[in-house]
Amino acid sequence: MKARPAIVYSVLRLLAFLVPFGLMMLSPVLREYYWLAAIFAALIGLSLSLLFLRRPLAEATSGLPEQRVRRTGARDDADAEDAASDALGDDTAR
Repeated sequence: MKARPAIVYSVLRLLAFLVPFGLMMLSPVLREYYWLAAIFAALIGLSLSLLFLRRPLAEATSGLPEQRVRRTGARDDADAEDAASDALGDDTAR
């Protein structure tokens, strides 16, 4: 996984929260209830990221399976289960 897509995604997620929060803090009512503004900003940020940040999320997570295999040397789950059943001599799994 490259660091740049993950950083871009993280910054965009932070902006999706901070911009609505900052706009709501301009309101005198929500300035008094900052916790309510934070909840609303979190819900707005979640909605915005689900709608508009799919591609940056896909770019940030595209290399994770290959990186896991390289780091741990693990194979696919099905291959690992087959190897474990072969080691036990269990032919009922097939």
